[in-house]
Amino acid sequence: MTIGVLLVNSGTPASTQVRDVRRFLASFLADPRVVELPRALWLPILHGVVLRTRPRLSAAKYRKIWTPEGSPLWVYSQALREALATRCAANGIATRIALGMLYSEPSVASGLDTLLQAGVDRILILPLFPQYSSAASGSAFDAVAAALKRRRVLPAVRFVPSYCARPDFIAAWRDNIRAAWQASQRTHLLFSFHGVPQANVDRGDVYLRQCEETAASIASALELQRADWTLSFQSRVGVARWLRPYTFDVMAELPKRGIHSLTVACPGFALDCLETLEEINIENRRRFLESGGQDFSYVPALNAGAAHVAVLSALIREQTTDWTVPTGT
Repeated sequence: MTIGVLLVNSGTPASTQVRDVRRFLASFLADPRVVELPRALWLPILHGVVLRTRPRLSAAKYRKIWTPEGSPLWVYSQALREALATRCAANGIATRIALGMLYSEPSVASGLDTLLQAGVDRILILPLFPQYSSAASGSAFDAVAAALKRRRVLPAVRFVPSYCARPDFIAAWRDNIRAAWQASQRTHLLFSFHGVPQANVDRGDVYLRQCEETAASIASALELQRADWTLSFQSRVGVARWLRPYTFDVMAELPKRGIHSLTVACPGFALDCLETLEEINIENRRRFLESGGQDFSYVPALNAGAAHVAVLSALIREQTTDWTVPTGT
């Protein structure tokens, strides 16, 4: 019996052309879980203001990190899918693994179609968002439900809301940071997570708690004292209050506290993307150094590395063990 696994991520523009970036942003920012404003209020602002200015600015940022193979997020997503398929097969897990992007191609619907056309009738939905948030993990659930809504015969479906509390995930990040410190000196450690509006947490979103627990668990695994690390949130959009402190502000504050050497890790991102490669490793690096910092080091995401593949393949095995029919039965 073959089990389907759908890896879900946010997606990426098809190119660095402004029209492709605009198409991606239009889909992303129209999601009511991403911007929780009344549609009648937000959509005129989105199409009348935001999409007239932001795509050009974002396209310039994407050009700084684009690879000959395409978007880093796309490249790492494909590599992770292939590595997971190989690892699961080696471990005796009969799986077919597909990708589904929330706001670009291949879509969640097309990823599900790929699995269902292959004959699977049991599908594990695995969003590549380690911590749960309504804006990301919730949107993945919505996309799956919308895609399956048009089908008369439904597969059995399981959904992984988060995986940040797994000991092997924490160990993978511990080793990832240690490897970075072997290549350079051990410094103050900043954990930067993607931000969400404070109102989301006030309404019950568990995202902030899971980010805090992730950072504290990795710091403990590294045997750090509380003064050795800082937690912040990046990628704020608009004028509403988002989770604080803001990474951009922290970059200017740390040198004032006497911290001139900094290591930055982003354990909320499964794969490196615009928010890590450009926002952190270019924009915030410059902010830190211009504010008096002397040394800045970014720790890459787990990406398609062996540790990440091991974490996700173990998760897949645990989630699907009772779906597997033993040989000879």
